[in-house]
Amino acid sequence: MIRNNTLYIGHVKASTIADEYGTPLYVYNSDRIRKNYNSLIKNIRYWKTEIYYACKANYNLTILKILKDLGSGIDAVSPGEVYLALKAGFSSTKILFTGNNVTDEEMKFVKEHDVLINIDSLSQLKRYGKNYPNSEISVRINPNVGAGHHPHVITGGPKSKFGIYYSRGDEIKRIASHYNLKIVGLHMHIGSGILKPEPFFLGIESLLNTAKGFCDLEFIDIGGGLGIPYKPQEKPLDLKKFGQKLSKIFASYAKTHGKVALRLEPGRYLVAGSGVLLTRVNTVKKTQHRIFIGTDTGFNSLIRPILYGAHHEIIVANKAGREKTQKVDVCGNICESGDFFARNRIMPEIEEGDLLAIMDVGAYGFSMSSNYNFRPRPAEVLVSSNKVKIIRRRETVEDMLRYFR
Repeated sequence: MIRNNTLYIGHVKASTIADEYGTPLYVYNSDRIRKNYNSLIKNIRYWKTEIYYACKANYNLTILKILKDLGSGIDAVSPGEVYLALKAGFSSTKILFTGNNVTDEEMKFVKEHDVLINIDSLSQLKRYGKNYPNSEISVRINPNVGAGHHPHVITGGPKSKFGIYYSRGDEIKRIASHYNLKIVGLHMHIGSGILKPEPFFLGIESLLNTAKGFCDLEFIDIGGGLGIPYKPQEKPLDLKKFGQKLSKIFASYAKTHGKVALRLEPGRYLVAGSGVLLTRVNTVKKTQHRIFIGTDTGFNSLIRPILYGAHHEIIVANKAGREKTQKVDVCGNICESGDFFARNRIMPEIEEGDLLAIMDVGAYGFSMSSNYNFRPRPAEVLVSSNKVKIIRRRETVEDMLRYFR
């Protein structure tokens, strides 16, 4: 929210937060997370809809607890995420573990904590059946459909490493029968950052056709991937129409093949828009070709621009309403030529000391951060209306030294 040329996060000035907690700083708006969750669940009218938050998007314990209180479950992709979810208070029955190239040790950890496992390959299915016969499982299906905002996030289709191809249903059933494994769920995930509904429904059609051959299903999980508009010209997913069509498809399936729960695994959709990365301008370098705006952080804090060519809106928090008059490159402090948050971006005139707010970083911001260049990671704070609290302290060099011997 912008008022009087000033950016507010919740009901607190971004500059006030930066002055108190320093920069670089991740700031999350808890009200936005709650609003996103409630909007999603209310627009799907199917008789039993379950939200399992994809916590790889943002695994801060406080955020996990917010989503638990809203009724969410957890989509976990590593034993560490399973541990975090349990630590946050989630019941083991509200966690689904979907790993990739999973080791026997990882499967043992998940099984010992009574968490349902989502099988990703025929090899894994055989190993799990040999070690844990007479148990329940879910199976991840590759529905031969993939989509996403970048090739690196497409997780379905013939080139994807994820899931068991939809055409191998008979092999799945044969191996499961051999070890007396009960398949209670089928799952897909076609990609991430999707703003058009058509790929979802193509994948769902394939998944439901596969599901007809499995008689013990308790849920069908269509995964996550719901995108958000990062660029001003992008339109958000029409959630109302998406929810109506999704509900109709599953109601029709339930009528002819029996009731199953509908499960979704949103991550980005729930938390991306809640997050802002605050960073201070410390250098304005003008050459005959460019204007470089140097900041006190880099892709060690936010890797999406260099990794995916991702666009994030950038607001000069203390000059938020001013006219945009110059073209600049906003860059970080990492010793790499690709360390830019924006190139050729039209912005107000920027001076050293100004505060920049990099928007929509609540998903895959801090969770993909690193200590590259041996730099500590930022602190994280949560804004709830007009209250601010720290939910992860700023890392120190001493923290990073801890594991050296």
